[in-house]
Amino acid sequence: MVEISVKKIDNNFIIRWQLSKVEIPASEILNVHLDDTYGGDKKAAIRIGLPYGTTDRVVIETKKQTYILFTSNPSAIMKKLSA
Repeated sequence: MVEISVKKIDNNFIIRWQLSKVEIPASEILNVHLDDTYGGDKKAAIRIGLPYGTTDRVVIETKKQTYILFTSNPSAIMKKLSA
């Protein structure tokens, strides 16, 4: 399985998974939290990663959009996003 990559470059977070790349300005992020629902509460959210039973969900709420990251390593992603 290909894991989601999160890096901070300047004031942007770069999220990569397979051939996808999403840039989120740090100043746009309102909230980052874990979600225990299978597909996430937000219907219009952008979903990144493979949703299956053993993955955790990291939710990034921004001023314009909500992102749900399906990952097997939520603590590493939460740590990078809170830096």
